[in-house]
Amino acid sequence: MQIIRNQEFGGERPLYASHDLRLENVTIHLGESSIKESSNIEAENCRFEGKYVFWETYGFKVRNCYFAESARSSLWYSKGGHLVDCQVDAPKMFRRMQGIEVERTQFPNALETFWDCSDIRLRDVTIAKADYAFMHCSNIRIDNYRQDGNYSFQYARNVEIHNAVINSKDAFWESENVTIYDSEINGEYLAWYGKNIRLVRCHLTGEQLLCYVDGLILEDCTFGEDANLLFEYSTLNATIKGDVTSIKNPTSGHIAVQGKVGEIIFDKNQKQPANATIVQL
Repeated sequence: MQIIRNQEFGGERPLYASHDLRLENVTIHLGESSIKESSNIEAENCRFEGKYVFWETYGFKVRNCYFAESARSSLWYSKGGHLVDCQVDAPKMFRRMQGIEVERTQFPNALETFWDCSDIRLRDVTIAKADYAFMHCSNIRIDNYRQDGNYSFQYARNVEIHNAVINSKDAFWESENVTIYDSEINGEYLAWYGKNIRLVRCHLTGEQLLCYVDGLILEDCTFGEDANLLFEYSTLNATIKGDVTSIKNPTSGHIAVQGKVGEIIFDKNQKQPANATIVQL
């Protein structure tokens, strides 16, 4: 493997079509496509300032590196990318990629990050300003995760999340096969039009949560006081710990509440079969 140490590059395509290359303490200044169409790349203690760094790159490991805000859209159309202990200040990262692993990494400006990607593994990751993150992604596994940003995980498929705090309006909209354990989710209109959504020991806040869901399962979940008008037109089986402000028009299934329900609404607009049972324990 060729090794480049303590150098600086800039302009367009300075390391284009590189293979079996290791970068140590290298700075990529403003420019475009610095390592495009490459393979088997390692980078450690590097700084990336230009755009489109790892485009169409197959197999890259990036450790303890920094992506400046100007390095937007640097991780696209590639396969087999691994980031560890990085700071990523650039938006619109990870687009149309397969085989992504990210550990102990911060994304403070994660607008439109993770789009149309598959086979994603995140551990100890924090993202902020993350509107529209994980759009149309599939096969996602996340552990110990913190997020601020609306409209996340829309149209996602096959998602498993553990130990997360997700602050996101419209999260998991029309998503399918989602399981979330031991997490806190805050935001309105959670998982509308979803399918096969399972929440285990989660705490949920926000208005009109979990409506229009086909195949909703809740196991020992809790709700904040602002969580109202729950489960409209959803089919579900739920065990809820604590009180619930209001439930409206569930379509079918069984809801067991280990507390009080402030209001149960079945109105004339309820969709059939309208045979859901609600039990207060």
